[in-house]
Amino acid sequence: MHLSRKISYETADVLQRLYRQSRHHHVRQRAHCLILHRQGMDIEQLILIFSVSQKTIYNWLNNWDERGLLGLYNRRGQGRKGTFSESQKAQLKAWSKRYPRQIKRLVSKAKEAWDIDTSTDTIKRVLKSMHMSWHRFRRSLPGQGQSPDYAKKRYALEHLKQLNQAGVIDLYYLDEAGFSLEPKVPYGWQEIGQYEPIASQRSQQLNVLGFMHRAGRLESYVSEQSITGAVVAHCLDTYFATVAIPTVIVADQAPVHRCRAVQDKRAEWAARDVYLFDLPSYSPELNLIEILWRFMKYQWIEFSAYESWQALVYGVEKILKGFGKEFVINFA
Repeated sequence: MHLSRKISYETADVLQRLYRQSRHHHVRQRAHCLILHRQGMDIEQLILIFSVSQKTIYNWLNNWDERGLLGLYNRRGQGRKGTFSESQKAQLKAWSKRYPRQIKRLVSKAKEAWDIDTSTDTIKRVLKSMHMSWHRFRRSLPGQGQSPDYAKKRYALEHLKQLNQAGVIDLYYLDEAGFSLEPKVPYGWQEIGQYEPIASQRSQQLNVLGFMHRAGRLESYVSEQSITGAVVAHCLDTYFATVAIPTVIVADQAPVHRCRAVQDKRAEWAARDVYLFDLPSYSPELNLIEILWRFMKYQWIEFSAYESWQALVYGVEKILKGFGKEFVINFA
């Protein structure tokens, strides 16, 4: 078959780019067919190469003669119609939220509601097209959920960050963490098929209370005893006895932060420009010092720290003292 619309050298270059780069399979395939036909291949050879019928090859070539490069693309409405309408897809999404682990149930629901025979693979493709994926659920505590004032608190915290960045206030984050000789086992590079052992044994807990500034400053208190509300109040009095500018300390809803020993001191602290900012319940992502504990437990603490209690105490104190210099987190 001779093409009435000849393929010039410039057009051949365009076809080559479409063949290599187009995101549409049918465009790449048709561009390839035209390139091979221009090189002298006949219809029978093209049928063998593309595994299509003679009619399909003629359609590709005729579309080129009639529409040029536009003939490589499907006309609007051309091609196989979708199994489901947009409203049916929305209903499938709603059913998937009701039955998130029962994809076969969605197949039967589609049959009952619309008399459509489909497969689990088709249902999966529809759900993926609607920004859904198969991934792990999150565990939550009974009654856990975003508190009604979460958005308000988050907005207020963003404003405090801006004031801190402008030098109007100092912003600290308060929290406690525990360390023991039972390590948080991290990921690390190892020989394939081999697993490097990390010493582990039951032990008492080393408790750390920290006040972390966004600029990388850290005030900490380390104890083998439990950290109580009285300890929290004493540390606040000690570390923030005097402040140069108003100082805000972000704290979660832990009992030691809400106890009477702390609440009774708030007015006194406010009188010297030290204020507690209460985070909403179940919002660890808003407390920046949580990142510090994660870095300590999973990245910075050496394996040798788990060999003895003395080594653990030394390893934890080394990180706390070196935070901001040897051990740095970029909170940008």
